[in-house]
Amino acid sequence: MSNNVNDDANKPLTPSSFKPGGSTSERMSGSGSDGSDQPLSASAFEPLNSTRPERTKPSWPWVLAVAAGVVLVSCLFFLFTARSLEVYVDAVGEPDIAIDGFSIALGNRYLIRPGRYPVSVNVEGYTPWQEVVDVGDDASQRIEIIPAILPGKVSIQSTPPGASVMLNGESLGLTPLDDLRLPAGSHELTISLSRYQAYEAIIEVTGRGTRQTFAKELAPDWAEIGLSSLPTNADIFVDGEQVGSTDSTIEVLAGDHELILRQVGYRDHSLALSVTASVPQIIDPVALIPADGVLSLTSIPTAATVSLDGEFAGRTPVTLELSPGDQHRIQLSKLGYARKTVSLALEKGAFQEQQITLDPQLGDVVISIQPADAQVLVNGVIQGNGSQTLTLPAFEHRLEIKRSGYASERRRVTPRPGLEQVINVVLLTEAEARKAALTPEITTALGQTLVLIDPVADPMNEFSMGASRREPGRRSNEVEHTVRLERAFYIATTETTNAQFRLFLEGHDSGQIEGNSLNREHQPVTQISWQQAARFCNWLSAREGLPLFYRDNQGIINGYNPSSTGYRLPSESEWSYAARVEGTGYRRFAWGNNFPPTTAVVNVADNTSALVTGRILNGYADGHIVSAPVASFPANHRGIFDMGGNVAEWVHDVYVIPSANAETATDPLGALNGDNYTVRGASWALSRLSELRLTYRDYGAAGRDDLGFRIARYAE
Repeated sequence: MSNNVNDDANKPLTPSSFKPGGSTSERMSGSGSDGSDQPLSASAFEPLNSTRPERTKPSWPWVLAVAAGVVLVSCLFFLFTARSLEVYVDAVGEPDIAIDGFSIALGNRYLIRPGRYPVSVNVEGYTPWQEVVDVGDDASQRIEIIPAILPGKVSIQSTPPGASVMLNGESLGLTPLDDLRLPAGSHELTISLSRYQAYEAIIEVTGRGTRQTFAKELAPDWAEIGLSSLPTNADIFVDGEQVGSTDSTIEVLAGDHELILRQVGYRDHSLALSVTASVPQIIDPVALIPADGVLSLTSIPTAATVSLDGEFAGRTPVTLELSPGDQHRIQLSKLGYARKTVSLALEKGAFQEQQITLDPQLGDVVISIQPADAQVLVNGVIQGNGSQTLTLPAFEHRLEIKRSGYASERRRVTPRPGLEQVINVVLLTEAEARKAALTPEITTALGQTLVLIDPVADPMNEFSMGASRREPGRRSNEVEHTVRLERAFYIATTETTNAQFRLFLEGHDSGQIEGNSLNREHQPVTQISWQQAARFCNWLSAREGLPLFYRDNQGIINGYNPSSTGYRLPSESEWSYAARVEGTGYRRFAWGNNFPPTTAVVNVADNTSALVTGRILNGYADGHIVSAPVASFPANHRGIFDMGGNVAEWVHDVYVIPSANAETATDPLGALNGDNYTVRGASWALSRLSELRLTYRDYGAAGRDDLGFRIARYAE
């Protein structure tokens, strides 16, 4: 087989030896299909695929058609889903609108699908505008854009220049002003320059970088005034300022002025001048009147009375105007000095100074003094100590006598020439003087009488409050303790009446009991709280101009001022002192020390009150079922009425039970505030021995039908 191959290999290739599609062995051996050896022969060439398809035509038209369809569908989709958006730009000029997103512009409208799109607008003369816009689902939508206008470039000028410019109330400087950057719109412009009429106007600034010039020629604010005088060349003053001289023309600002012509040796000539701007005036010639002579007159002593030609002319030092060339009679007089007269003539416009000494008229004053070493002062000048005789000018002098530890005494004395006067002065100690200075009684604006109680001047000012444990009727709150009073005080002689209280609180009603009225004008006021009583005291103080004693916080009394001399309620110690202390002893009851009373001395629950009060003082009749008009019964030893009856009384102090071991209190007033306040004294509703004693104490805060008050105040 290898030989065959080799043989075939040595044979030349002929065209017929290549047969496509055959196997390699077939092509190489040249055998037939049946394996027999046959010689190679040429055959026709055939391609592997004997069935060749026809060549296709190009597909571009189809592609274009598909693309056109896609575009058409996209356009239709856009058109069906797009919304109409109107973009309105409020500006002068053509806006440049840019939307960052697909849209179709149709004039000032855009077709655009819903969504958020950055939009920018540029208009010449405006600040660029940029913002994200939301396009919603509405078929037609509108956005309005108002870009900010750029400032304008403004120049402001005036004739003459140098005027002050105010724009909208703010100063911009002096004209000319160039290239001011002003916002568009209306502005208040004021241009002002001294001696010119101010120009005020509303200017319209266009803005958008536009250049504008506002120029104004200012109108003069003066007029020319011509004025002549005889003599000539008199100085002219306008409103006190010299502006020129007569026989010339001056410029005067518009308005009303005082014009004065002044020439040496002549009187000033004054005239009123009304000037209208730019309207000149010629004033009639003025003949000046020769000036008076001037005399500057002084005297020793000063303040002497001066008469000129028999007419009062003032007191020295004084300046007198004398008609020129005439003889004038000038007379000086002063109390305590001899009168002096001079004659004088002055030339036109002359000035003269003159001093005149008056001769004193003297009188003797004999001063007799006790104590002997007291100091004497006359008109504030020390004259020595002790009794002495002083020779003094015959006019009023201030005389003062003083010594340490004594109250100074002041007198006024007018010596009489040839007549000796004697003055006796006895100085009082400070305590004596203080007592003497206090008025024994005072009267309020409502007609209430208050009497003075000065414990220091009384036989006893340190006393015992409360009652001994052994005293019949004593109650547990009447703890005995010592009190000292040093401040003088005034206390009302009667309880405050309905009529008086209603001046403070109009319409107050004290009520009635079983048909018995408590509300008549002269009955004591009842049904009032402690707070109401304290506010009445403040009201009365304010009415009389006194400092308020109680501290009022929005209608609530919550403290007091102990240094005040305003009206108040009496302290418990003052009430006790005024009711009980008599000389160096004590009263047990308002009428004395005997019980029961045998005559009608106080209004308490008596036989006539049985149906109202129930419990009564058997065998006693005072004639009143309920409260009586104040002062219906005798006053006590101090001239004070109803201290132990009629109505019980509020006092100043917060209610406490005192301590038996407490130190002696001086002028006690108690706590600043509290829940309950002390009540002292019996009333028309009480009758028991315990209740009628002057040491009886009660307490509360609200009013009741048998409880009133009286007023008091410190004397100093």
